[in-house]
Amino acid sequence: MTNTSSLDSSALKPRLFDINYHRRQTLLSFALLLPAAAAVLILIVYPLYQVLDISFRDGKVMNFAKIGELPLGFGNYARVLTDPLFWRSTLNSALYVGGSVGGAFLVGLGTALLLNKQLPGNRILRTIVLIPWAVPGVIVAIMFLWVLDGSFGVFNAMLRSIGLLSGEMPWFVDSRTSLLAVILPTVWKTYPLITLTILAALQSIPKELYEAANVDGATNLQQFGYITWPGIQTASFLVIMISALGVFRDVDIIFATTGGGPAHATETLALYVYKEAFHYFRMGTATAVGTLMIAAAFLIAVTMAALARRSKF
Repeated sequence: MTNTSSLDSSALKPRLFDINYHRRQTLLSFALLLPAAAAVLILIVYPLYQVLDISFRDGKVMNFAKIGELPLGFGNYARVLTDPLFWRSTLNSALYVGGSVGGAFLVGLGTALLLNKQLPGNRILRTIVLIPWAVPGVIVAIMFLWVLDGSFGVFNAMLRSIGLLSGEMPWFVDSRTSLLAVILPTVWKTYPLITLTILAALQSIPKELYEAANVDGATNLQQFGYITWPGIQTASFLVIMISALGVFRDVDIIFATTGGGPAHATETLALYVYKEAFHYFRMGTATAVGTLMIAAAFLIAVTMAALARRSKF
């Protein structure tokens, strides 16, 4: 009987040790997460609360310290949702983000496929491709103001040389072409990140798959559809999401080229928020639009993340 009890107690000791060790590890994990959680609360959660609170403060104020004294209400959201310029800016944002990210993805995909080949000077080419990513948006805007200049621009000179243009085309001044004119520099600045991400995904695809496809007589298009695209699909969705969120909030290229004109033809939601806040000092209206933008960005992120999870190689 004594031997049995001693055996039971000796068997319980490792179990108790394991339980205590697991608890200590759990407490240590929470302790290590506390600084990050505090940073998130201070830098993200509290500012979001402030933005949401200001969005319900109805009125116009010049002194930011007195915003909290304004009455609460839904007037800012009602004003925004009934403003035709808000819906015009929403459409411009959708076209701007779709055109910029779509164009950048096509350019980035083509560049990544090219750089994935064994070309002479491949390392130098990869470095050159990444240069637009490091150029500030204002500098990009100045460059394309010269490239797309109606009278002396390089782009117009090229079109005239091949007979596609006979006169002058003021790309940034004409409301019919101004949105395209701000999309082009955004594509040029955005595509390097897409190239880098897709190139990394391409290099992770086993070469044996392409060798087997060549033995079976598969064409290049078939290899892309059944091997390349499934291999880069997840990375593509993620980089599209990151690029779309970045372009959605960016304002530097449009602000430096057209300022939202002509006749609000290039005014996006980000520029709409800037003007409401710092031109008209309607902070409540600006934060209301900002809140709606955060909700739209969250929906974009959730949708693209769901698509990325479904795509498996």
